[in-house]
Amino acid sequence: MHAELDTLEAKIRQVAELCHTLRQDNIALRQQLLASQQDNKQLTTRLDAAKARLQALLDTLPEGI
Repeated sequence: MHAELDTLEAKIRQVAELCHTLRQDNIALRQQLLASQQDNKQLTTRLDAAKARLQALLDTLPEGI
């Protein structure tokens, strides 16, 4: 019986360590996701600005070209 309790205790400890590791991984992934979303927003803004500049240049070209 004592051996079974020791085994159970070891398994519970492993599960607790795994939960801790997964929690830390989750936090890191959330931070990476937030950084990626911010980068995406900045890139979208830059792309929209480039599109506007390109359209402005196209609008200045004469029609027959």
